[in-house]
Amino acid sequence: MIGIIDYGVGNIRSLYNAFQWIGCDAVVSDDPDVLRKTDRLLLPGVGAFGDAIQAIRERSLDEYLDEDVRRGGKPMLGICLGMQLLANSSSEHGMHAGLGYFDADVELLTLPPGLKIPHIGWNDIYNRSDVPFFDGLPTEQMNFYFVHSFHMVCHDAADVMSTCDYGGIFTAAVHRDNIVAVQFHPEKSQDNGIRFLENYLNWNP
Repeated sequence: MIGIIDYGVGNIRSLYNAFQWIGCDAVVSDDPDVLRKTDRLLLPGVGAFGDAIQAIRERSLDEYLDEDVRRGGKPMLGICLGMQLLANSSSEHGMHAGLGYFDADVELLTLPPGLKIPHIGWNDIYNRSDVPFFDGLPTEQMNFYFVHSFHMVCHDAADVMSTCDYGGIFTAAVHRDNIVAVQFHPEKSQDNGIRFLENYLNWNP
């Protein structure tokens, strides 16, 4: 059972439908008592960092995640803004403190002339050789769908699982212990995204 964390700022329906397509039961909730009964979690997110982290704290979901994920070891996948929320801070529309699961900060993409912000569309990612989340995907077509203006700057290179090049290299995915997070949208990435989600479901940290 997947618990999709609903804090009012997220691409919930498309993610729920993706897990239904795979054949995995999913529950959408902001109730810690419901989420505790799940086997693993998904932290989605679209929109502004400050609004999202405020919504999480207003629902005391930060305390729940600290209990069930940081201390309890439950697997969790962060997607797009859900990945950025795991950093120490973000400079989007002022400075905001994040959940601090990764030693990282979120900054605006810095691009050369001719490239637009936000970064929208398909792009290739480049993985470390020891990453299990991309098993079964063709290395020559490791492309996923992105929609973002900010990116995670990791201070520990060991956390960086994948990178992407859009006017410069940025972090596309991170992994530490029982937590994995991606800047791209698996639910919008067709077959590659479905395989990624399947690999997450089969992952035993």
